[in-house]
Amino acid sequence: MLSFLDTLLFSAVMGISIFFSLPLVLRKSASDSWKRLLTAVAIGILVFLIGDVFVDAAATLYDGSLYGYGSSPLYDAIFTGAMVAGFMVLFYAGNRRRGSMTSSYLALIIAAGIGFQNLTEGLLFGSLGVTIGLSGAALVVLVGFIFQNMTEGFPIASPFLGSKDPRTGVLLGAFVIGGAPTVLGGAIGYYGNTTALDLVFYGLAVGTMFYVILPMLRNVFRDSDAAKANLTYLGLFVGFLLGFAVNLV
Repeated sequence: MLSFLDTLLFSAVMGISIFFSLPLVLRKSASDSWKRLLTAVAIGILVFLIGDVFVDAAATLYDGSLYGYGSSPLYDAIFTGAMVAGFMVLFYAGNRRRGSMTSSYLALIIAAGIGFQNLTEGLLFGSLGVTIGLSGAALVVLVGFIFQNMTEGFPIASPFLGSKDPRTGVLLGAFVIGGAPTVLGGAIGYYGNTTALDLVFYGLAVGTMFYVILPMLRNVFRDSDAAKANLTYLGLFVGFLLGFAVNLV
């Protein structure tokens, strides 16, 4: 069994691993095609993360009570309500702005979506750490989430790819928003969490990440000819494969 401080420490390691993608955005010289490809890869990673989170939620939502196809109305309502809330909060915030989203604003809302997803990772690690310690499933979760978080920092950095003024302060803040919830989740999971609470955070993660993908798609396909569109399609698929490959660890 891990102590509370050990749980916070290992959760922090998972959260900090999001910063490994930071050097990518600090590279100021990048062609338009390279930026388009990397942004598409980032979107592909987010698409995979939505599926990954939903699979975790589905294990609870679809309880098999009706010949293997039934679900729990209460849990369905909790998850749906949280998903709608996550999407609508960002939708409302985005529509209050006049004009298109700035790179800083887009990075922050991407970080918010990923932050909810990382909070669910911390919940899982905290609950495993207090029951079985750093062995077996808990160790697999720790290593797997470290690698996964290394890719999750990349979507946050994507709005600044190749920028001559990457706004390092804003970017560091966005990375903290994306990674710090892992520690909060570890603390909550250590002292116990409920199925309903898990579903709330799963729903918030799916809803916010779904909203985040939309402006990124709009930007990556803007002024896109056939060749650029094909490059974008390739990047989206590569990003999804990358998320899948990392999740196998």
